[in-house]
Amino acid sequence: MEKDHQIFGIRAIIEAISAGKEVDKVFIQKDAQGDLMRDLMKALKQNSINFSYVPVEKLNRLTPNNHQGAVASIAPIKFQDLETLVETVLESGRTPLFLILDQLSDARNFGAIIRTAECTGVDGIIVQKQGSAPVNGDTVKTSAGAVFNVPICKVEHIKDAIFHLQGSGIKTVAATEKTDSTIYDLSFNEPLAIIMGSEDRGINPSVLKIVDEKAKLPMFGSIGSLNVSVACGAFLYEAVRQRS
Repeated sequence: MEKDHQIFGIRAIIEAISAGKEVDKVFIQKDAQGDLMRDLMKALKQNSINFSYVPVEKLNRLTPNNHQGAVASIAPIKFQDLETLVETVLESGRTPLFLILDQLSDARNFGAIIRTAECTGVDGIIVQKQGSAPVNGDTVKTSAGAVFNVPICKVEHIKDAIFHLQGSGIKTVAATEKTDSTIYDLSFNEPLAIIMGSEDRGINPSVLKIVDEKAKLPMFGSIGSLNVSVACGAFLYEAVRQRS
């Protein structure tokens, strides 16, 4: 975590949340207690801020300062409003291409995907507030700075974002092995949002039930899956190929 993008100390984090800072994720010491910690947890839950419980050793590695059992990462970017972004893209006259990441958790995978998204002309990336990888120093580095060029939206629930996109005339396509269709069977020439799942679980079954289309990559080796950033690149470049 970059030192310029972190806040340590319970009261300091509460004040940052109250001031509207882009608090991306908070690391909480296991078994931490006290009235101030309860106030922090209340603020995190009210604002749907991602947090996780970690050993004190991890907090000590993040900062040598008196962290009081809590260290927060501050996103180096400002997250966009989904409805405003969709409206802007539709009004631009170009064929929209969005990317939805269903609880992708690894910051380096996130950064690699952002880099590919920038190179393929993605109009915006949509992630869920809870359970998603943070935008931190690792994300910035692996994105090669592309994180500053691609709009990123944080939403309460992925399914609500999908419903909004569908209501705006944007087709949703899930990248999943649970289908007979490959990416070469589908049209990517219309307004489109591609959905990628998490590294270990893939796309949530409840999300798969509401998407418009499902597609998979043909696999010929003995290994049954690709790294999510590699698979995402294949989907995005198929969209580029069909739209060229």
